Amino acid sequence: MSDPSRLRELLRVQKGSRLKLAGHDPDATLGWQKTTAVRDTAKLDVQLADLQDRLWAEAKHGVLIVLQGIDASGKDGTVKHVMTSFNPQGCFVTPFKVPTAEEAAHDFLWRIHQHTPARGEISIFNRSHYEQVLIVRVHDLEPREEWSKHYEEIRDFEQLLIDNGTKIVKFFLHISKDEQRVRIQSRYDDPKKRWKFSMGDIAERLRWDNYMSAYEDALSETSTDDAPWYVIPANRNWMRNLSVASILAETIAELKPAYPPEPTLPKKLVIK
Repeated sequence: MSDPSRLRELLRVQKGSRLKLAGHDPDATLGWQKTTAVRDTAKLDVQLADLQDRLWAEAKHGVLIVLQGIDASGKDGTVKHVMTSFNPQGCFVTPFKVPTAEEAAHDFLWRIHQHTPARGEISIFNRSHYEQVLIVRVHDLEPREEWSKHYEEIRDFEQLLIDNGTKIVKFFLHISKDEQRVRIQSRYDDPKKRWKFSMGDIAERLRWDNYMSAYEDALSETSTDDAPWYVIPANRNWMRNLSVASILAETIAELKPAYPPEPTLPKKLVIK
């Protein structure tokens, strides 16, 4: 039987390695069948709910989950199907879109830092500070000598968060170009999904190779021992969900979140 705990090492981008996405199959199932994966994911969801409850009660660590991927890679679906196990009272999702005028007047990390988790909280970034070495690079919004500096700035920023009690888990949702075509076409064809469709998606699709190169460099430069990247095979939603849930559960469990000691109370108490 496949062991979900294997996924963390199988999918991790090792520090110092040079990632080549061509060597990662977005269709990979890594030994799972859909029925088994769905069953295992349901078990992991229960575990995640318990871990979050302990994390919230202990208020010792925060958890930052970063979701990146090409258009239609499944970032929203991951939040919906995996993070649904988290209590929204202590879990916050931030989608980072085009910076506002105020945000653009500051350094690129200014708007990011405002949404990092407090101790006890979980923050989910749907896109993130990594856009500064992705979109900015692909669209030539900054010269190479500028955007290439951001790798070190990102590493330093994440280390600051780590040193102050934040656990960072970063997922790249890896789909094939053909799967993206199918998903974008589906958005256009289905009236219930058409609100997600944009002609800009087609224009961005023409830059596929440039985005893949940018992702390879970004993940290679910023996957560290304390804030690793994981390349998630995301052509199959059920495999994506299992992989993310498994890695999250194992990572948060290592924090050993625990309920605080019970206060000293009277032996008998009748509340009227």
